[in-house]
Amino acid sequence: MFIKRPYILLLTFLLFAISVSAQNFRFIGKNTTQTFNFKLINNLIIIPVEVNGSKLSFILDSGVSAPVVFNLTSSDTLELKNVEKIQIRGLGTGDPIEALHSKNNRFRIGNLFAMNKSLFIIYKEQFDLSAKLGITVHGMIGYDLLKDFVVTINYVTKKITFTKPENYRYRRCSKCETFDLEFYKKKPYINGEVVTMNSYQKLPVKLLIDSGGSDALWLFEDETFTVPEKAFEDFIGEGITGSIHGMRSKLRSFSLKSFVFKTPNVAYLDSLSTYHAKRFEERNGSLGGGILKRFKVVFDYPNKKITLKKNSMFNNEFGYNMSGIELMHNGKELVRKKGKAAFIVSRDDEAKATNTVYLDVNYDYEFQPIYKVANVRMDSPAANIGILKGDVLVKVNGTFAYNYSLEEILEKFYGDSGKNVRLKINRNGEVIDFEFKLKDLLE
Repeated sequence: MFIKRPYILLLTFLLFAISVSAQNFRFIGKNTTQTFNFKLINNLIIIPVEVNGSKLSFILDSGVSAPVVFNLTSSDTLELKNVEKIQIRGLGTGDPIEALHSKNNRFRIGNLFAMNKSLFIIYKEQFDLSAKLGITVHGMIGYDLLKDFVVTINYVTKKITFTKPENYRYRRCSKCETFDLEFYKKKPYINGEVVTMNSYQKLPVKLLIDSGGSDALWLFEDETFTVPEKAFEDFIGEGITGSIHGMRSKLRSFSLKSFVFKTPNVAYLDSLSTYHAKRFEERNGSLGGGILKRFKVVFDYPNKKITLKKNSMFNNEFGYNMSGIELMHNGKELVRKKGKAAFIVSRDDEAKATNTVYLDVNYDYEFQPIYKVANVRMDSPAANIGILKGDVLVKVNGTFAYNYSLEEILEKFYGDSGKNVRLKINRNGEVIDFEFKLKDLLE
């Protein structure tokens, strides 16, 4: 799979530590293993989760210590138990926000079941991952699910397998590397090495393994990890307490034992965005889905290990959104689409045996997605020709935007520098044509 992947955000929550009694996830019946299909959107794993009988969709996020639910709509029904208000904070520059803490909830994922689980409910209007992913997402789950099993993630086949630790058998694998995991507040950390563009020296790094982050790597900017000359300021993502900003650039290399990545993408996060994340002083950043998807990943939390095996995506290029446009789903509109067409013959005059032939066309009306510009990076190709936040896409390279998924449109903003992009935009009722070329600022 080529790397034309949107960089869409995602964050790691830093929930205040709350002591709760929670039952482990267990298999229903005598099963010892189970495999599920998952959706892979922007390097993120999305799985179905039932909470108190309500069917929801969660991101499998190794960077969260407790299940989080956010932005339930009026059409979503979720029964909650033992609710209390709390204050939480995460990556971002804002103040703590109010959330709900609920105890004694029932979770089910296929034949995996747990009682007496805690979860957190967040409402923040601007924090809408569903709109930015183009698929409904209700929450995130991580440690609570991963801690009880050996979990194998196959990014190529989009399958995830949960196995009882006592029934899992490690096989000899010459193409694999196994790493010790270090946990801090129920979050896993791995050791690696980076060579920055500012030197040729290998530097050790301790990184949060963040399957809920779509970027390849984040580094916290400090006196050791300084931003190189070739970099540009960007909106990195949206945390629950504010926007996450930083500088996008590249490394000379990133290594995990024998696995070496040449010139991977990296985002250097500014000190304001990472202030609370650096409570774990040894942490240097995060390793996200942009790296994880290049492996078959085996999380073994019970034995504090992770095993990685190269897959077919290992050598894919590292790309980024060169247009500067961040898109979001913005509801639906009723669109007239042509249906079946047929020639109809009618008799005009029986005596003269004359006929009229005409084409009868039926039209169907369907609700189709609307895509809106959520943000435009300063000095980007899109910004320089006048595309603005709030513009609505009508056509992309001559094709109506509703014929694409959000991910398919964003893929057109990746690729070779100099590639031409044509957009037709609706701005407050006025339709405007724009054309620009992608530009690689890191060449």
